[in-house]
Amino acid sequence: MAYGNLSAKELARLLGSDARQLERQAQRGEIPCQKVGGQFRFNQAQIHDWLQQTVTTMDGDGLSRMDAGMTSHRRASQDDMIVAPLLQNGGIAVQLDARTKNGVLRRLVGLAQETGLVYDDAALLQAVMEREQVASTAIEGGVAIPHPRCPQPYTISDTVLVVASTGQKVIFGGPHGDATDLFCFIASQDSDHHLHLLARLCRMLQDKAFVQDMREATTVHELKSLVTERELGLLS
Repeated sequence: MAYGNLSAKELARLLGSDARQLERQAQRGEIPCQKVGGQFRFNQAQIHDWLQQTVTTMDGDGLSRMDAGMTSHRRASQDDMIVAPLLQNGGIAVQLDARTKNGVLRRLVGLAQETGLVYDDAALLQAVMEREQVASTAIEGGVAIPHPRCPQPYTISDTVLVVASTGQKVIFGGPHGDATDLFCFIASQDSDHHLHLLARLCRMLQDKAFVQDMREATTVHELKSLVTERELGLLS
């Protein structure tokens, strides 16, 4: 996502939404925007930040539309799997040994490094921790999706996905004070891919049975297979 301005129609195409509805939201102050010549303009950097914080609260229909909009924007195929192919055995852990929020983040970045795609693990960890200071990436259901706030072209050589469960619940800043024991860590080199992954992951994680199966997985192979089957199910 190049950091310029979008019109309401351009943003609507990106989100698979309706331009008039977005303008109403903008009028109510629900979306960061400016008015130029009487028309709403949406700064792409601000929209990126806004979407990172709101995508986890979207309902299933909103996520489906955003997923489709991002697929079209990135000129990908509607049946392209974008989550499961990123999983490498080194980036998956069952019963991750971590008991605190910072401990989890360190271990997730450590797993990311084991994929061989991380140039600078210290800088990546710092970026993830800074994102958590803005707002927790924990969502309902005991799940969190830690990620840097900005694209990471200098810390990673390609998009990284890490999936891990912990042996016990961790206080991670979840809604209603809920603790967290399932983590999907992502880092990407560009914001479009990053937002697309967030939308797809959130769609997948809305399935409570899938989340519980991931939580109960006892092997890396089982966890990887669950992710693949769930994404295939979304696209079929």
